[in-house]
Amino acid sequence: MIPLDLNTVAGVVGGRLHRADGTQQVRGTVEFDSRKVGPGSLFVALPGQRSDGLQFAEQALARGAVAVLTAHEVTAPAVLVPSLGSRNPTDVLALAGDHDGSGAAVLAALAKLANHVLRQVPNCAVVGVTGSVGKTSTKNLIGHLLAQLGPTITSPRSFNNELGQPWTILRIDKDTQHLVLELGTRGIGHMAKLCATAPPRVGVVLNVGDAHLNRFGSQDAIAAAKGELVEALPHASAGGVAVLNADDPRVAAMAHRTSARVVLTGRTAQAHVRATAIELDSQARPRFTMRLNLPDISDSARVALPTHGEHQIDNALAAAAVALEFGATCDEVIAGLQNDRSTPPHRMAVHRTPEGVTLIDDARNVSSGSVRAALRTLAAMATTGDARKWALLGTAHDPNFSKDARHDSWGRLAAQSADRIVVIGEDARQIHEAAARSASKDTRTELVPDVEAATALLRDELRAGDVVLLKGSRKAALWRIADALLPAETPSTGWDSDFDVEAPSGSQGPR
Repeated sequence: MIPLDLNTVAGVVGGRLHRADGTQQVRGTVEFDSRKVGPGSLFVALPGQRSDGLQFAEQALARGAVAVLTAHEVTAPAVLVPSLGSRNPTDVLALAGDHDGSGAAVLAALAKLANHVLRQVPNCAVVGVTGSVGKTSTKNLIGHLLAQLGPTITSPRSFNNELGQPWTILRIDKDTQHLVLELGTRGIGHMAKLCATAPPRVGVVLNVGDAHLNRFGSQDAIAAAKGELVEALPHASAGGVAVLNADDPRVAAMAHRTSARVVLTGRTAQAHVRATAIELDSQARPRFTMRLNLPDISDSARVALPTHGEHQIDNALAAAAVALEFGATCDEVIAGLQNDRSTPPHRMAVHRTPEGVTLIDDARNVSSGSVRAALRTLAAMATTGDARKWALLGTAHDPNFSKDARHDSWGRLAAQSADRIVVIGEDARQIHEAAARSASKDTRTELVPDVEAATALLRDELRAGDVVLLKGSRKAALWRIADALLPAETPSTGWDSDFDVEAPSGSQGPR
């Protein structure tokens, strides 16, 4: 954090001090969770579904916070932010429990503060990453590669909206060279708003899929919204670079929406950073030849990724393109790709249970692209003897999503990929029925009512050597199966509130 006194904070956000000493400095982190507050912190009090952050203001002060950022008068030292007046749901993140718009006002103030801090570090280059699938994994991989070149801050988990983005920006200091931000979008204008808070120099668009299709109405509408990222980039002469997936027609077409220099990635011949000669090992880990055709680099080399699934190649190519733009050599990029250990929780995280079962935890989302990628990865995993491949599938538990033609295709693909198919929840019956119609006589498929029933089934029937895929949305809670099967000390299980755009109604409750 760039140190700021409270007078400056109040001036930047257009607020006023309340029972606070304006000369006191915020030298610690800016936090919306009172449990993470330390000496010199600024505590951001937000409403939540189960509680209000103001209830924890005194705890935050006891932990060392110098003030509270809030829209309500409190007994604690505070920076009071002005009301926003009328609220437009497409422009403002709808926090659960924000009945009077005070939470939205605090978020607006937080964005102003983040923008101010970022402008204090003019040599910090912002990289924005978006896409329907893969943006968190790619963002982490870009951060991993850029950290080899200089001080880098990367947004954690899926901190990709009006709360997570400024929270991440406020982690930078005067030495930060790279700021890697995951960017989600709820509709037209939202991406542009995020880019105004942190103007990107490099923008990465991975793909346009059907995630949040019910919200947008069409994939063309999703492309229109995500393409605002490349429109926000500076001109090529000012260093702007758009990294676009040449294999996705909607993404490739974004080249016409930007004045930045375009770098294409993919498997097609026109890609500047291209993958050829693709192979998968027995654990579905990709091996490929990376061919570079960039203005200052023409090279090729073999790459072996430690992650699982052929779709990981797309993420790796995008990350490589960004690192090369910032001066990494081909050898440095390959070494970074091959030693990466930044797989996010519940996104193709592969574990081994004490009983010898391989567990693929992809219990994060159920967009068509991610479902296809996960099932194809399962199909590519090798087994020996009488070991079996299991596909455990859940949906988004969304009434608008349950009767969906996509479920038929998921069921058919599951029947081609697994020996045992367990579909969880009545709202996923369509997947079960499609799988049953398509399955061979040796493939068993069944519908169970909930995660507990699925866990009990696995405990009874798993054997050493089996491979189990857990695929569902966060709401489907298939991660609880991973918790049940893995030792308690195994990382990457359980959930942390991450305020991402997949839950626009807001948080689980600030603390």
